[in-house]
Amino acid sequence: MGPVDPQAAAKQAAAEHAAAAVAPGMRVGLGTGTTVAYLLPALARRRLDLVCVATSPATEEAARSLGLDVRPFGEIDRLDIAIDGADQVSPEGWLVKGGGGAHTREKIVAAAADHFLVIVSPDKVVPALHPPVPVELMAFGLAATVRALDGVRLRDCGPSPDGGVIADWWGDLADPGAAAVRLAAQPGVVEHGLFPRELVGTVVVGEPDGRTRTLLG
Repeated sequence: MGPVDPQAAAKQAAAEHAAAAVAPGMRVGLGTGTTVAYLLPALARRRLDLVCVATSPATEEAARSLGLDVRPFGEIDRLDIAIDGADQVSPEGWLVKGGGGAHTREKIVAAAADHFLVIVSPDKVVPALHPPVPVELMAFGLAATVRALDGVRLRDCGPSPDGGVIADWWGDLADPGAAAVRLAAQPGVVEHGLFPRELVGTVVVGEPDGRTRTLLG
């Protein structure tokens, strides 16, 4: 057996903690990203009677391949819990999400859940948020939106799951609240990757030794 990857061990610990927080009969929102990739098999091993919604086609495909019941997020109006990772977590509880370009769906799912459980490895905990912030933009009027925002760089990638253009904003994050207001107010911005503290229920940090600690919640 080779050496244990500390980051992988930390993600596994956080994922196992989250899977244990899910009860039979729950409606569960499944996030997108590398930590959620550890969550899906951990959740499937529990063989619970669940109804799940996924924030990306990749998560939906992976969850279904493990036997999880994934439904379209159309008629379901409330979730018991949403579980997702984050790219950054600040001491105040703000998150930056969207490294995988699914932050619009991730924010909708998080807002629809009674409890939003964020699972991260220690490297995602930062003293202060820093750019970039992922943004999803409308293709219509794209050049005008980019000019108005100043500091936006388009990613060399495909569209979001809903056809939006994925980009990153490199503006000032000294005041995340002000940055969130500015981004949300700009016509052409579908959604940004700043998640406020009031949206976050609990943040659980996995450690390389297999333990977990609760950062917020």
